[in-house]
Parts: sequence; structure tokens; C-alpha cells
Amino acid sequence: MHGSRAPAFVLPCNPHRYVALEDYRDRPVVLAFYIADWHPVCSAQLQRHRDVGADLERWGTELLAISPDTVWSHAAFASVYQLAFPVLADESPRARIARAYGAYDFQLEMPTRALFVIDGSARITWSQTFPEAVDPGSDGILIALEELRSSTST
Repeated sequence: MHGSRAPAFVLPCNPHRYVALEDYRDRPVVLAFYIADWHPVCSAQLQRHRDVGADLERWGTELLAISPDTVWSHAAFASVYQLAFPVLADESPRARIARAYGAYDFQLEMPTRALFVIDGSARITWSQTFPEAVDPGSDGILIALEELRSSTST
């Protein structure tokens, strides 16, 4: 998928607000697909992403977290863990956007843990998937963003 156009999407982040990939045209976006709200590894993963928010902000990058849970579950989850980035509900049909990105395990019938860095032209510049029990941390994201920044400034 590297170098390919990122699949477009419009997903709810609360009952009254939708977020589209197109909303972030001309700036990098990190997509963090995760399995479920309240899953222990997912909770740790999203807290790590929260903790690098200042780095992402400094680089003009938006992080969007995506799982098939409902907007109501996301609202409670984001509140408890103080997540300032949008948490999007990929629930109808279930995990449709995860499938479009190849972040879905058809055997287990659930999304996989996956990270994507998308440049301002909506091209995928980096991605990686992870086993269910592995917290991917944020180092890969930060390295990919640094490489993206270096390649666009030369």
C-alpha cells in the first residue's frame, strides 16, 4: 500500500460530527486502527499516542483513532483516557474502513491493530500491522513522520 492513495472515508466521531480524510488535505495524518475500546492493549496504545500529541502537533499532524465501537463507547473511552484526538466509529457496516485499508483479520472477523502515515496528498507513506497482544507504541509513527518531513523539505 505504500505510495498508493489512501482510501477516502467519512466516519462519525460523535452523534453530531463526522470526520473525513479529506478534512486534512495538505497535512499529514496518522490513522491508528485498533481492536476495541476498553481492550487493555488498545487502552495502553491510545494513551501512548495521546502522550506524543505535542510532537504530532508540532509537525502539523493529526492522529485519528478508528475502531468498530459505537460513538457512545468512544465518548466514554476518550473521556476516561483524556484523548484529545478524534476517535472514529467504523461501525456501519462493521469495520468497513478497516477492510478498505487491509487492517482486518477475516479469519477472526475483527479489525487488526494497524498504523498508517498519510501525507498531505492522501498517499500512504508508511504502514505496519501488529498482533492483537502487541502495543505498537509511537516510535514507528514518529520515525515515519520524521522521514516524511525530511523528504518534503529537500
